[in-house]
Amino acid sequence: MRFKKYISRRNFLKNTTLTGLGIGLMPSFLYADQMPAIKGKRIGIIGLDTSHSLAFTKAINTNPSDFDNYQVVAAYPFGSQTIKSASERIPKYTEDVQKYAVKIVASITELLRQVDVVLLETNDGRMHLSQALQVINAGKPLFIDKPIAASLLDAAKIFSTAKQKNVPVFSSSSLRYMPGVQRVLSGAFGEVKGVSTYSPATLEVTHPDLYWYGIHGVEMLFSVMGPNCKSVSQVSTEFTDVVTGIWDDGRIGTFTGLRTGKADFGGTCFCEKELVQLGPFTGYNPLLKEVIKFFSTGIAPVSALETMQILAFMDAAEESKQQQAQLISLQSIYKKNGLDIDKL
Repeated sequence: MRFKKYISRRNFLKNTTLTGLGIGLMPSFLYADQMPAIKGKRIGIIGLDTSHSLAFTKAINTNPSDFDNYQVVAAYPFGSQTIKSASERIPKYTEDVQKYAVKIVASITELLRQVDVVLLETNDGRMHLSQALQVINAGKPLFIDKPIAASLLDAAKIFSTAKQKNVPVFSSSSLRYMPGVQRVLSGAFGEVKGVSTYSPATLEVTHPDLYWYGIHGVEMLFSVMGPNCKSVSQVSTEFTDVVTGIWDDGRIGTFTGLRTGKADFGGTCFCEKELVQLGPFTGYNPLLKEVIKFFSTGIAPVSALETMQILAFMDAAEESKQQQAQLISLQSIYKKNGLDIDKL
């Protein structure tokens, strides 16, 4: 019933735009019949319960030439129905996304018939496994917004199924593509000797602590340090988390999760030649350009191994918190979950 309301609202918006405002006052990209999507470059979105869905659609459909003429053409709204902060966004984002010539569909099955590639944006990571498997089984390249899943095991199932079906999949936070991070990765400052990152770390009871929002700062940490973290400890209070990782070459990286005071994203990278500031966050376009490149090439810019290590790092931090800041090995996390990370 709710869904029908969205559809009728869409028709209302279209009719009032045409008759009340006049075609000449509106950008032509708002009308799908005036700019048909190129087959092979039709993007579908799953989940209109996050601001990312609207922001990504607006960026791509407003300036398709900046994104290799890909277009978002269809969206399935749901999306969490149990996390209130997410579910209450769905009606408004469903209404807003239609202003960019996006068709709202009633199921993922219907979405997959109309698109070539998929952005899985559902805010609730617990839903990602079931939603991702539908896309993978349909053979569609898939980007999964953070977190890739709400558990290490779910993420492993996503990657193993994608490997079996030979379907490209990757997941990333937009923080990986901040200018400061990319400058470090260019090698301009020499070897990375260590890093200290920070980000908001608000909590959601349905997800392990860092999975919900702290993952942004953890992703920055891994972006510049690379994989091969071997052990983790966490000190935590009501207001702050401080997580320390030791890499297999002896380097140390830390993440500070913020729950009070001013919230921001950034960090300091301790490089061979210079101390480099990783912030500020400048928007989603750098990530979207990588996603579009991924859709075109089928080559994931972030490996399954690194994404799995990020989740194992966060699981180890949670276990360390429960054990009064004891050092927890990532290998013990894999073993606990029955995973052989080398087979991903």
